[in-house]
Amino acid sequence: MSKYRKQPLDLTGLQTVGLRERGGKVKVEQFASAYRQGAGMAGWLDSLPHLLAAGSFRAVVAAVAEARARRRAIIWGMGGHVIKCGLAPVLIDLMRRGYATAFAMNGSASIHDFEIALAGHTSEDVEAVLPDGRFGAADETGREMNLAIAKGDADGLGMGEALGRALDAQASPHGECSLVLQAYRNSTPLTVHVAIGTDTPHMHPAADPAAIGSATHRDFRLLCSCIADLHDGGVYLNVGSAVVMPEVFLKAVSAVRNLGHPLASFTTANFDFLQHYRPRVNVVERPHAGGSGQGYAITGHHEIMIPLLAAALIEKDA
Repeated sequence: MSKYRKQPLDLTGLQTVGLRERGGKVKVEQFASAYRQGAGMAGWLDSLPHLLAAGSFRAVVAAVAEARARRRAIIWGMGGHVIKCGLAPVLIDLMRRGYATAFAMNGSASIHDFEIALAGHTSEDVEAVLPDGRFGAADETGREMNLAIAKGDADGLGMGEALGRALDAQASPHGECSLVLQAYRNSTPLTVHVAIGTDTPHMHPAADPAAIGSATHRDFRLLCSCIADLHDGGVYLNVGSAVVMPEVFLKAVSAVRNLGHPLASFTTANFDFLQHYRPRVNVVERPHAGGSGQGYAITGHHEIMIPLLAAALIEKDA
């Protein structure tokens, strides 16, 4: 016999409800279907369950496709990992198909892209070179990027356009894989947003902090103009930036609304392999406060999720 004073609760009188009457949030008509051999990407998308992330992914695909059809803005904000995991050719192709009207990237994305254009490789082994101070000391990267930014700023260009112009002028040997260069040639706005000290070119003797600040601020204002076009059906995708781009995006949204531009009824999505605080609140939630649109969070590796998104969009053209 138990020595506790408390005895187990008698459940004999508990009132029950019929399963049919109770209902449920998950129904069989929402279930996945088995993939049929030869069904292709469209068949794969149709086979996904109409639940949770699969439903969100399907909704993002639909929003981007509708934005293109209605000629609304489709803006890709991105961090460096998106470029250094080899996705520039995918994004370039989407741009040419009309699935990107502007790109916005942090400084690391522009560095990786610039190095790929010049040398066909990027992403140094930080642990191997940090002990003796060689990390971030690549001469061409620092010298050429800073020169391009200073010349561009003198001509009234933002950082993204200045870097694209420089790559175009020197016939970059791997330019076909450079998003910065191909966006420039396509006259698609591409903006670069940096904080002084976060990027390796800021260490280089050629760094001109006044030009860097001026050029990236000009790009912020250009991004604001692009974001104004999200109103009524546009899409903003934050891919792989946990801090800089979500912060830049939220300030741009506020500036656009403060200046009297209508900005509502648009879609945002955050793609990342971890869902961080700032993308969740600044991209997925806060811009839609008051019911002004819809935000989605899609979790997965960029090198898988972005090609999947691209393939699903391209199938829409078939």
